[in-house]
Amino acid sequence: MFGKKLKKMLFLSLAVTAFGVVGSGVPAYAAGYTLNPEVKDATPALKQAAEIGVRTYSNPAMQNVANKDAILVLSFGTTYKDSRAKTIDKTVAAIQAAHPKQKVVTAFTSHIIVDRIKAKEGLTIPTPEQAMAQLKKDGYTRVAITSLDVIPGMEYAYDTAIFDLYKNDFKKMTIGTPILYWMGQEDQRDDLAEFVQALSTQFPKIGKHDAVLVMAHGTPHPANAYYAVLQDRLDAANVGNVFVYSVEGWPHLDTVIPQLKAKGIKNVTLMPMMMVAGDHANNDMAGADADSHKSILEKEGFKVTPYIHGLGENEAVRNMFVERANEAWDALEKQ
Repeated sequence: MFGKKLKKMLFLSLAVTAFGVVGSGVPAYAAGYTLNPEVKDATPALKQAAEIGVRTYSNPAMQNVANKDAILVLSFGTTYKDSRAKTIDKTVAAIQAAHPKQKVVTAFTSHIIVDRIKAKEGLTIPTPEQAMAQLKKDGYTRVAITSLDVIPGMEYAYDTAIFDLYKNDFKKMTIGTPILYWMGQEDQRDDLAEFVQALSTQFPKIGKHDAVLVMAHGTPHPANAYYAVLQDRLDAANVGNVFVYSVEGWPHLDTVIPQLKAKGIKNVTLMPMMMVAGDHANNDMAGADADSHKSILEKEGFKVTPYIHGLGENEAVRNMFVERANEAWDALEKQ
């Protein structure tokens, strides 16, 4: 039913951020399957099923309305104020620097975190629903949504639900992808290979008896499979003994420990693969409790060094998030 080849739209990101050139002259792709030409009367459901990559919706009832544009940045959020400043805030600032004339709004998808920040800091950060309502109230007619998610899992499903629920309230809306989306399939780029190169900039020197354990979040969503693909790309890149495991998905820490022992690993660096270094990094990964990953590994005889920094602190990874925002914006601008 779907055409075999992907229809590609090429976007050039020419934005310069405060932290260097992002995507200057580097192509970024958004794609969707084209329906087989034999399909004469495609239903709305069929058309929506064919929408992958950067999604775009133009509201036919509002095409004569004047353009007033905004970029909405969606993040899970964190109550760790210091990490938030170094990761989410810094990434949003880079997106704003890439689009200095546009309004950029941040919203957190975790309503619990929004409530806790309000109670603890007196700071009001909107939920996606609140942000969309305010943009409409303020007269914005075109919105590019970009995500600070790593994989297209549960949180990104929330982002796309926001897109679908609010797209008819605006003249035009777009939504970009997480930093990990394409895997080199159908001649697309390989986000995971690019991510490995970006992530490796923060790896310590890895000797024969050393290993880096990259802690992902994990999810019940089928997108948990991205971690297996990431492990494949890490192995192919020959970056040394680097293993992916997750807090709430697969593989688990106990999946990796036998592999460490089989390789004669003695020294382990624990590193979060999350936008922020929040509760999971500080407590589940590096905490002093007996059930923390650090404690479990030490009990197994490994020397453990925690690296407590979120992905947003890594400039190369941060640039990938800015590139995704650029793609959503370019789709909004495309006629």
